[in-house]
Amino acid sequence: MKLHELKPNPGARTNRKRIGRGHGSGNGKTAGKGHKGQLARSGGSSAPGFEGGQTPIYRRLPKRGFTNFTRKEYVPVNVELLNRFEDGTEVTPEILAAVGIAKQQLNGIKILGEGKLEKKLVVKAHKFSKTAKEAIEQAGGSVEVI
Repeated sequence: MKLHELKPNPGARTNRKRIGRGHGSGNGKTAGKGHKGQLARSGGSSAPGFEGGQTPIYRRLPKRGFTNFTRKEYVPVNVELLNRFEDGTEVTPEILAAVGIAKQQLNGIKILGEGKLEKKLVVKAHKFSKTAKEAIEQAGGSVEVI
């Protein structure tokens, strides 16, 4: 097989329908919309959620809860993931993002205490759990809140 022999599968590519271009095209005059009626008009479609006059489902169902717009969301990073760094490394959110541990930043990074840390590190993050702080300090490292 060569590049010039490549072809799309049959039926994968079709010409678009050119409507309203004369009766010889087979789609002239009413342009496939039939005669009169709501759907023949420009802009003639019902609003999203309209159910023919019946009370729409978004009004029939009870509303519950709310969204806290001041909520802060942190990217969780477990202590065991920090074992990949060398002893004495300063671990910052930028380094975690570069290595692929914390791909997104959100409102910051929170270090959690899952697993065991064997390296002596200086960890800089926005939040630390109690167990994570203990694990880092027990391994001989230090914790710095940004």
